[in-house]
Amino acid sequence: MRILIVGGGGREHALAWKLANDSRRPTLYCAPGNGGTAQIATNLPVEAEDVDSIVNWARSERPDLTIVGPEAPLCAGLADRLTELGFRVFGPSRAAAQIEGSKVFAKDVMRAGKVPTAASGVFEEPEAAKAYVRQQGAPIVVKAEGLAAGKGVFVCETVAQADAAIDETLVAKAFGAAGRRVVIEEFLEGEEASILALVDGEHIVMLASAQDHKRVHDGDRGPNTGGMGAYSPAPVVTDALWPVIREQVFERTLAELKRRGITYRGVLYAGLMIGPTGPKVLEFNCRFGDPETQAILPRFHGDLIPALEACIDGQLTDALVTWTPHPCVCIVMASGGYPGPYSKGKPITGLEAANGVEGAVVFHAGTRLQDAVTATSGGRVLGVTAVGPTVAAAVTRAYEAADKIRFEGAHFRRDIAARALKRTATTG
Repeated sequence: MRILIVGGGGREHALAWKLANDSRRPTLYCAPGNGGTAQIATNLPVEAEDVDSIVNWARSERPDLTIVGPEAPLCAGLADRLTELGFRVFGPSRAAAQIEGSKVFAKDVMRAGKVPTAASGVFEEPEAAKAYVRQQGAPIVVKAEGLAAGKGVFVCETVAQADAAIDETLVAKAFGAAGRRVVIEEFLEGEEASILALVDGEHIVMLASAQDHKRVHDGDRGPNTGGMGAYSPAPVVTDALWPVIREQVFERTLAELKRRGITYRGVLYAGLMIGPTGPKVLEFNCRFGDPETQAILPRFHGDLIPALEACIDGQLTDALVTWTPHPCVCIVMASGGYPGPYSKGKPITGLEAANGVEGAVVFHAGTRLQDAVTATSGGRVLGVTAVGPTVAAAVTRAYEAADKIRFEGAHFRRDIAARALKRTATTG
């Protein structure tokens, strides 16, 4: 079996790692892949956003299955193009991918479908946006409408910060077309959680819970990033919350999409705030989360390919998805300066030693092979991941592995899974 994985980040390395261990032992290709996928797959000199080149490669090489990792090619219609040519694709259509590609569309779907979410307004003009902020007060959240690689969200503690975020987005156009409009939301109190589900157009199978760490510094300080770490499961998602999340978030959203003539197939990610009044949706993603995937897939028991194929064929069942009980923790090691400007090409050492730690696996994100040496090539460089019998054990193993790795400017948070550890200490 030949599988094409589109993308080159930590999520794609985690998918390739899991698929490489599938009982069918598929031949893997990654477009473009990274220094980690190069060890288990054939990397292609094709960027994930280059839809035409990916389609041409598929026409020539005839993959049995294509898995689209990032949101940009999904929003550009890659799944539609390949499906029209008769290829089997795991990933939603362009119409369905709007749930991530346009925050305005997502908010409209949630309002119509009575999905719990933050109150909000949409603005194209800076002064109207600022007037709304003054009317609502702070803290408040400012979001670029479109795809901004996880960086178009500003949690503003003051009106002045909100004004600056509006200017950066609408006036300075820091996010290009993605910042043509801003969504301004009420600030929600609570604890975040990431819930992903496999969807085959009709059936929903919930995946293990996770919690991402968006801010760059310990204690949730500093600017938002694409994610500085994750762990699974997230204790904030209690047994009592699962049916609520399923019905109020996933079933209502998918029903509203279907009412609009959109059938969703693939993975649907809901970023939730768990507050005093229950879960509310912060965002939807049309793909596997990053770095949540790195924390979830090591807990996935058995083969992944049957579940992905069932999503395509409309034959998804709960029996295809089972979990190991052991928690998993992923620590993101980032380049110096990230999420701002950063240098590339820094040699990385200690990878073999890190992978030798019990329960640990290092997923590559922003890396490339440079004269047979693994070097940095992105902001988020590695996802140092470990499974353990307890959250505390997984944390210890992950940090033991991370401390063996060196590259110039490396930085990472030291408090990944702190909330889970606190809850465990309180309840245990």
